[in-house]
Amino acid sequence: MKIQEKTVSPHNFEECMKCTVCTAYCPVLQANPLYPGPKQAGPDGERLRLKDPYFFTNTLKYCMNCKRCEVSCPSGVHVADLIQAARIKYDKSAPKLRDRILASTDFMGTLARPFAPIVNGVTSLGITKTVLDATLKIDHNRTFPKYSAHSFEGWLKRHSKEQAAFPEQVAYYHGCYVNYNYPQLGKDLVKVLNALGVGVQLLDGEKCCGIAMITNGMSESARKNANHNVAVLEKAVESGLSVVTTSSTCTLTIREEYPELLGVDNSKVKDSLLLATRYIFEKIEKGAQLKFRPDFHMKVAYHTPCHMEKLGWGVFSEKILRMIPGVEFTLLDSNCCGIAGTYGFKKENYLISQAIGAPLFEQIKTVNPDAVACDCETCKWQIEMSTGYKVLNPISILAQAIE
Repeated sequence: MKIQEKTVSPHNFEECMKCTVCTAYCPVLQANPLYPGPKQAGPDGERLRLKDPYFFTNTLKYCMNCKRCEVSCPSGVHVADLIQAARIKYDKSAPKLRDRILASTDFMGTLARPFAPIVNGVTSLGITKTVLDATLKIDHNRTFPKYSAHSFEGWLKRHSKEQAAFPEQVAYYHGCYVNYNYPQLGKDLVKVLNALGVGVQLLDGEKCCGIAMITNGMSESARKNANHNVAVLEKAVESGLSVVTTSSTCTLTIREEYPELLGVDNSKVKDSLLLATRYIFEKIEKGAQLKFRPDFHMKVAYHTPCHMEKLGWGVFSEKILRMIPGVEFTLLDSNCCGIAGTYGFKKENYLISQAIGAPLFEQIKTVNPDAVACDCETCKWQIEMSTGYKVLNPISILAQAIE
């Protein structure tokens, strides 16, 4: 299956034909009257900002960068990129301590991992949430993701010799979530790829993709991470490796946000970076086979993350789930879950975040699945907290289903 990708400049605001489709599809505008909407904040606002920076307004911070405006735009205008680029260019205010903490995923993960049981226990206490709400404005209703006491990188290094024995190899950009929070997803990917005859290698010192830094006013830090990651990816690609990921947001950030928002050239690696579900589907389409458990059964509802919709790759996760015998599959309606990374953790955004996600939560409860499938870790946190249903990456469901 070939996907045709169109490259459009983020500064193509003159192609906006003022149809307001983006406004109709914006989940924030429907929940927050303070936000001017993607058309006004994006193309219309850019025309004014180019005349005088005075027209920049901090209401642009309410944009979640979900990209739904870009998916819906019939003219291909990169509306969300216009908004984020304006924030990078014109907002010179220093990020708050809260925003730095939320965005520094590698740093916080490195600090928390050795004390994971203690950190997990403390952050789940009501008194801790009350203090964080009062001091840092992290909403007390928010459930924090758990840290793992053991890193995925450490686990894969211990299995590096057996992985090297496979005739075909890929490199894995695992991201912060797999390394610090949920190594099991990385282990599930290794299991599936090994079943296809593919060994998995670590990249040579990857860093956080930087999306949380971009949205929290730390663009210079994000640019440093981007330059580092592109160099690491180039090294892998030059050695003949494809690079797979398990996070839709990390994938979108590296492939699209690096050049569009940070000015980092990724042209040598972009086409070699694939979400794992696309990589696996393409291998199966070429004749690779997996052996499935005859006793496996799961009722699955698939939520397509907003960034997955922007990539246009939700079809690969859907097709993989549908091909598993024993999966009773439901494709959920196209809705934003509302968390948008760190956005939904902030006190000023929490109620908006929950209101945005409400239609999705209600549909999940109506379907009543055994598990919700989703390719985004922050969607997982939001859905699990707001519905009580377990959320699994499609790779993890596939790993459970194969012998």
